[in-house]
Amino acid sequence: MADTVHNSIRTGQKTWLTLKMREMMEAWLFVSPTFIGFLIFFLGPLCAVVYYSMTEWNLLSQQATFVGLANFQNALLENPDFWRVVRNSVVFAIGLVPLNMALALALALALSRPFFGVVFFRTVFFAPVITSAIAWAIVWKFLLQGEGGFINQVLALVGITGPNWLREPNWAMAAVIVTRVIKMVGLNMILYIAALQAIPRDYEEAARLEGASRRQIFSMITWPLLAPTTLVIMVITTIGSFKVFDHIYQMTGGGPENGTLVLAFYIYQQGFKFFNVGYASALAMIMFVMIMALTLVQVMLRRKGSE
Repeated sequence: MADTVHNSIRTGQKTWLTLKMREMMEAWLFVSPTFIGFLIFFLGPLCAVVYYSMTEWNLLSQQATFVGLANFQNALLENPDFWRVVRNSVVFAIGLVPLNMALALALALALSRPFFGVVFFRTVFFAPVITSAIAWAIVWKFLLQGEGGFINQVLALVGITGPNWLREPNWAMAAVIVTRVIKMVGLNMILYIAALQAIPRDYEEAARLEGASRRQIFSMITWPLLAPTTLVIMVITTIGSFKVFDHIYQMTGGGPENGTLVLAFYIYQQGFKFFNVGYASALAMIMFVMIMALTLVQVMLRRKGSE
């Protein structure tokens, strides 16, 4: 009798182990496509960039020499152009992020409530997001030309002589920022609309019964409840502003006088124009660290503000 019970327990344990192993294998099978894609398209290239950043590798000669941290030292301590490029990237981000977020919130507040034609207006403002970035930049490049550009022709009708927007250092950066904001503001608008529609209307109705004005309702109820969405939008927009490439490539090429030469385009120049892959990889690692640091700072500041 005891042997029978003992054998049944062992059989039950083997069955349980078999079922557990089968569940683990099924789970890994379901996860494997994503995991393999992560290894091939993210972790693998990231490790390759880390290795290349410590080499002096020229694409033309196909010769790689290990130089350690020399590329980082050159960028951070010896190359004055690097810090000018970083300054341009910071200026671009400072100009784009607040303008994008403010315009997106204003549009969301206007289009979050149902009214006749609201779907049409949402579509109009979101359409540039799904438009080809190169096509968008080409169109705006023609619109912002000197005397022959559409923008300057419209300004001339009211007696204003417009500048050559993309060929004057004082105007090129502003022109690129504004065109980028117009293209990408629709995405943040949709995120804000979703967040606004998720706020219970009971809060607003209770505040109105207490005599609160629209400004008080927004500052004391709506804006604090939008804090998580605002953090996500701020992080996404900041990362996107440092990664901008297509607009700079098509509209200004980093000019005039390197006035719009941002870090992403500078990395492209070093890697695919001057063929310094090792130095370009080091710059990419620096940009990765900068974006990571900015993201962590934003998250910490938002948490502190929430507390």
